[in-house]
Amino acid sequence: MSTFACGGGSSMGYKRAGCEVVAANDIDPEMAWHYKLNIKPKHYFLCPIRDLLTADLPPELFALDILDGSPPCSTFSMAGSREKAWGKEKHFREGQAKQVLSDLFFDYLDLVERLRPKVAIAENVKGMILGNAKGYTKLVMARFKELGYRPQLFLLNAADCGVPQRRERVFFCAIRDDIKTPPLKLAPKHRWISAAKACEDLQSLIADERRETAPAPEGISFWSCTSPGNSFASAKQATTGKATGFSRIRLNSEMPASTLTSHEADFYHWSVCRKLTYREWKRLGSFPDDYQAKTDKIGKYMIGMSVPPKMTEVVARAVCTQWLGVRYEGEVM
Repeated sequence: MSTFACGGGSSMGYKRAGCEVVAANDIDPEMAWHYKLNIKPKHYFLCPIRDLLTADLPPELFALDILDGSPPCSTFSMAGSREKAWGKEKHFREGQAKQVLSDLFFDYLDLVERLRPKVAIAENVKGMILGNAKGYTKLVMARFKELGYRPQLFLLNAADCGVPQRRERVFFCAIRDDIKTPPLKLAPKHRWISAAKACEDLQSLIADERRETAPAPEGISFWSCTSPGNSFASAKQATTGKATGFSRIRLNSEMPASTLTSHEADFYHWSVCRKLTYREWKRLGSFPDDYQAKTDKIGKYMIGMSVPPKMTEVVARAVCTQWLGVRYEGEVM
């Protein structure tokens, strides 16, 4: 199945599902370097997605099976005053051009209109279906229908997809109207994998890892009096009278990790007062052990910003079998 992945780190999941990632797109030069090294798509476009609406594109992109889009999701995150960011330019990190993040979903839909793939898949945060953002989501669904697609909306938890991380994400899955097929069924129920189980063979650290995962002063002060699975906030409240440190988490060994973010210093080991290694981040994010990054810090950032590959794989396999007629070895259609 030919796939074009626009942002979000979803390409690895499609490869796991047996799809050919013929093209990828992202605005961040760092992401481009890692895509080309680890995914090796035939075509790579380092540019805003809007530029693809007028660019001279290869013919094979007009005969896609799947066009995937994962627009940056911080605008719809429940953390902070998200509505204040709607319609405003923003960039995540040095080297990226500024973009109006709340517009990017519609830029992606304009690319759907141009390329006319059989299936369009887009992922975003749970916040898209809560509060005022529900109106935005209705506009996205209406635009899919206007383009001649039948969209469905799914709320999935990565832990239910076999990822040792509790990460809820919304998936838009839309099939072109001329393709007659029943609605997609997507309700994964994988047994949850705990953080400790996923990382049990990674607990012998080399010297560089011990140095890079050394706890910050805050961790030294509050890790031991923080219950596994909780933030440092309660311990800090009891000690200092100030309830801060809500983002600093001591993981629970018996549960999948809480949602990993791009802030690698926020996550502490369950049984040792230290931060997590890049090897542990890859396991908790369902990335391959041999996934390469320029530095461990950049690798952790990417995992925190990405859709877990195993989660994307579950969605891709459901789409490929139910909508595109793919048969996987050992599976009965």
